[in-house]
Amino acid sequence: MKFDIIIVSKLEKKGWQMGFDNKSNLKVIKLAQLAEHFKSTSKEMNRIFLELDWIEKCEKGYVVTKKGAESGGVQKNYKGSLYVSWKETVKENKLLNKIMLDNKNTNDKEDDFRAKFKAEYRTNTGHFVRSRAEVIIANWLYSEYIAFAYERRVPIEEDMYCDFYIPKGKIYIEFWGYEDNEKYLDRKNKKLELYKKYDFKLIEIDNDSINNLDDFLPKELIRFGLDF
Repeated sequence: MKFDIIIVSKLEKKGWQMGFDNKSNLKVIKLAQLAEHFKSTSKEMNRIFLELDWIEKCEKGYVVTKKGAESGGVQKNYKGSLYVSWKETVKENKLLNKIMLDNKNTNDKEDDFRAKFKAEYRTNTGHFVRSRAEVIIANWLYSEYIAFAYERRVPIEEDMYCDFYIPKGKIYIEFWGYEDNEKYLDRKNKKLELYKKYDFKLIEIDNDSINNLDDFLPKELIRFGLDF
């Protein structure tokens, strides 16, 4: 990704130094200050912003996206290093507050399914998942050196967790293994509706494709532009 060199006027620089966004005259705070407000870390905040598609990572740092700018992100450039500060109003963002609250209360927010099926199957990474099929998926991703997160909260207002999330490419993976269970099917359909609503990249794996993962999963990942 190429970025044009931004020439900032002395007046704009002065506005940045004073901590105000010159266009809106709203106070702008640094990432560290925002992290402190949420009792989090700058690294964790950037991870959340990446998943929300508020920022993008590049060779020179972080770039605010259109969605991020609409949520209060302000692009900054310090001696060629790109970073994003935030209008103080982002502290009141409903979605961000919900995500930060849920991150603190994850253990108290498990739904009936997550509580019923304990994560007791060990993967090659040392993590525990909830089924043998998920072990196969996790081990396959690990063997291909694909970084992933397990049961990551999806960054939307509704409460939903994915089975797997691949940060590179922002791809979600769901394994559907209990097709004869009515409650499970209802849960599946609700999740599919949300994936469609937010236009997320989703790979669906069922009991047939799990037995042919070496052929199925590479094609799906390539379809979403993941080069590995």
